[in-house]
Amino acid sequence: MQVLYQRYPDIRIEGENYLPLPLYRHVASFLSMFKLALIGLIIIGKDPFALCGMQAPGIWVWGQENKIYACMMVFFFSNMIENQCMSTGAFEITLNDVPVWSKLESGHLPSMQQLVQILENEMKMNVPMDHRS
Repeated sequence: MQVLYQRYPDIRIEGENYLPLPLYRHVASFLSMFKLALIGLIIIGKDPFALCGMQAPGIWVWGQENKIYACMMVFFFSNMIENQCMSTGAFEITLNDVPVWSKLESGHLPSMQQLVQILENEMKMNVPMDHRS
């Protein structure tokens, strides 16, 4: 940003979140609620498998014997998956509301040299005709 501000003092740089697809947002939301319910069941010691007439799997028995570790594991594993669902990896650059770079389309971030070249080319193309020499 400092390099861009030095070169283009009037440039406005903003950052914002790029929302993922609705399906991924819903999956992340479901996982968040499921995580809380599962941690609650682990803490209070209720066996949901018994309610269904099933024998508790070994991992559930382990979780009941090691509640702190089980809760931490559920919390961190669920957060990891939720973050993957919510992360788009977007890095989109627009100049005067015109897209000039998209990490989603190109698959990579521009180098500083590429970014400066893109901005210079766009600014040259956007100069009004009466200001060109």
